[in-house]
Amino acid sequence: MSGNEMKYIQEAFDTNWVVPLGPNVNAFEEELKRFVDPSAALDPSAAHQDDREVVALSSGTAAVHLALIACGVGPGDEVMVQSFTFCASSHPVTYLGATPVFVDSEPDSWNIDPDLLDKAIADRIEKTGRKPKAIIPVALYGMPYRIDRIMEIGCKYGIPVIEDAAEGFGSRFEGQILGTFGEYGILSFNGNKMITTSGGGALICPSLEAKNKIMWYATQAREGYPYYQHEAIGYNYRLSNICAGIGRGQMTVLEDHLAHHRHVQKMYEDLLADVKGLHVHGQEDPRFDSNFWLCTLTLDEDLKIKGQERAYAEAITKAIGGAAGVIHAGGGVHTDCEPNANVEAIRMFLDEAGIEARPLWKPMHKQPVYKDSPAYVNGVSVGVFKKGLCLPAGPCVTEDDVRYIAGKIKEAIDC
Repeated sequence: MSGNEMKYIQEAFDTNWVVPLGPNVNAFEEELKRFVDPSAALDPSAAHQDDREVVALSSGTAAVHLALIACGVGPGDEVMVQSFTFCASSHPVTYLGATPVFVDSEPDSWNIDPDLLDKAIADRIEKTGRKPKAIIPVALYGMPYRIDRIMEIGCKYGIPVIEDAAEGFGSRFEGQILGTFGEYGILSFNGNKMITTSGGGALICPSLEAKNKIMWYATQAREGYPYYQHEAIGYNYRLSNICAGIGRGQMTVLEDHLAHHRHVQKMYEDLLADVKGLHVHGQEDPRFDSNFWLCTLTLDEDLKIKGQERAYAEAITKAIGGAAGVIHAGGGVHTDCEPNANVEAIRMFLDEAGIEARPLWKPMHKQPVYKDSPAYVNGVSVGVFKKGLCLPAGPCVTEDDVRYIAGKIKEAIDC
């Protein structure tokens, strides 16, 4: 942690603002607003009711939840959700008694396939007689989604788009920040994101009126009386002033973090370019500007890795990939959808070398908890999940680290 973060944290303690509101929260929201909407910084006096606004919250998951509420999602509704994602994109749908309808990915970006999305919505309307209440694309590992097509589809059916840019803070499509195209945009400041508030998130809102409504829901939906009056269910979702202070300090190094992640991506691409059967995932669309939150690669199934015979030889009994020790014992060694043996073998090889590599997100339509949810699939996300791996890319990853990691990957290949 740098001196910038400590400065704002100390101010919070000195002024006794150690609560889920305060000067740091307000300032952090303004700094985020200027970042996602640079025009607001050019002439703050020209701000009006329809400018983008930002609400700082306790997590990105809370932001998804409140965006769904703002879009009127409730029991019995359906929400179109990208299947290739972390569970925080879909779990809030179920919090509200609604059903996520999963849509598979396109092969280039790994994000939601617009053509399949269009067909899926038409089919849901035909089957249920009602249109879905929202569409949630996800910036997987920071890679932009084809928001131009997604917005066209949303407008075609009159369905609001909630952009899950939790992994894509700072990523752009045609120069515009992700999270500012749809009705709402999700940001995350979890400990492993582009910037962190230790835990936290934010919701990009379409107007000041929408922001105020979200803030009301996020502070237990208290009515304007001298006593506690509640006429709607609210939530304790506001970001603390201490965490917002960390976020303010982190905003001063955001551009450095973005540049670092892109530099690390380029290093992986260059260092591994000559490895047959291994492919670093990059951006093919010139309109995309990914933050490369995590660098990812895929292994051809016939690429042999040293120790591959030991893959899945025993059940996992400890936390893997940042689970912070919180793990529920699984039902065995295998599931019906898992990474290929060579992917698990290289993960194990790197782990033994002190390198934390992780499998890609397991598609939501293959998660047991969603076995009864509708899904429109083309095989892309499952295929990528089986052969993909995430590599270290954070601000603490040095050039020497990247060279070491690339070297170990080459060493792992069984020639």
